[in-house]
Amino acid sequence: MEPEPAPAAEAAEAAEAAEAAPKRPGRDRYFDLLRALALFRVVLYHLTGWMWLPLVFPSMGVMFALAGNLMARSLKRPPGQVIKSRVRRLLPPLWAAGAVGVTGMLVQGWGPAEGEDTLTWWLELLFWVLPLSDPPNAAELAGVPGILPGTWAEPFAGPLWYIRAYLWFVLLSPLFLAALRKQPWVTIAAPLVLMAALNFGYLQAAEEIAPILYGIGEFGACWILGMAHQEGVLKRLPNYVIPSIAPFIMGFGIWWAVDHGLSAENQLGNMPFASAFWGFGFVLLLLHFSPSWSEWPRLLERFDGAITLLNSRAVTIYLWHNVCIAIAVTMWNRLWSLEVMWRDLPWLMNSPWPTLIFSWSLIAYCILMFGWLEDVAAKRRPRLWPSGATTRNNATTRNKKGLVA
Repeated sequence: MEPEPAPAAEAAEAAEAAEAAPKRPGRDRYFDLLRALALFRVVLYHLTGWMWLPLVFPSMGVMFALAGNLMARSLKRPPGQVIKSRVRRLLPPLWAAGAVGVTGMLVQGWGPAEGEDTLTWWLELLFWVLPLSDPPNAAELAGVPGILPGTWAEPFAGPLWYIRAYLWFVLLSPLFLAALRKQPWVTIAAPLVLMAALNFGYLQAAEEIAPILYGIGEFGACWILGMAHQEGVLKRLPNYVIPSIAPFIMGFGIWWAVDHGLSAENQLGNMPFASAFWGFGFVLLLLHFSPSWSEWPRLLERFDGAITLLNSRAVTIYLWHNVCIAIAVTMWNRLWSLEVMWRDLPWLMNSPWPTLIFSWSLIAYCILMFGWLEDVAAKRRPRLWPSGATTRNNATTRNKKGLVA
């Protein structure tokens, strides 16, 4: 019988095995920062409607590109397993939102319109279960006087187009990746060609399919760019190529938007053709200059908790932020009934910042109430407030003990 190894020998063998084992790629903090900025910009835009925000930072294109990058990395595993995992992570938070929102709409009298087929109406509610198409919502309800406007269902369901588009991109990703490896630049350009065909009327789509095709046309190139970044396609180009061509792509998008009446009433989001090219060029530059931080630069270390929270609860924030804004605006506007507010503080009442703070307070409440479902869906230990503090403290402890170089 061989003698049992001494503890020191066990430690040496474990260290040697750890060095020999393939290391999982760590988080790219640059991508975490972009995702956090994109989410914050979405909330700010939906509150203020400032037309310049999508031009300064096209959040949707950025979010799809980051998701595509992660999807390509995950597809090193069997595609069926990856798709199942992504869908599982997406649906429980959606189901929670649907359980609250659809129940609220039904309680307030939502139902089939006069002459509408009842069976079809109920079947369409299944899109709240599996959003292959946009889930339906009520147009006008009673609301909650002084708290929630009667139009609350529309902003509540409005952001779900992103969930629908994300789901389709996940399902199509194995095909995207296979095509990308054979014909990278043709595959990257294909969604823009689709967008052009739809925009100029060369391709006519049925009403049920049109939103799906427009979603692929507007944001598919960004998703595939993220996959191309993960596959190293962009690195094969000389360094000067992307900074040289991306401004022209963005310039074409903004020219088209201006030529077709870009204004505060007719914003970039209403022009999917222009939005596709502007977002594509913007994302192309962001991925080209990607520094791929494994750790935060010193100036950003203080924001680690907030950025970690936004990344860990991205789906929850996106699903609930619009209704939180609607509540915050409705309740804030009640203060106009106070004489001191309209007489002495009209500048404060007209400022978006108090409402923004109030909205984020309500979003924080939704994170506490529903955010843990994202952990359950990802088969992680549920946490109420994943700020990253535990991870940082554990890392600091290990450093002090000399366990981390």
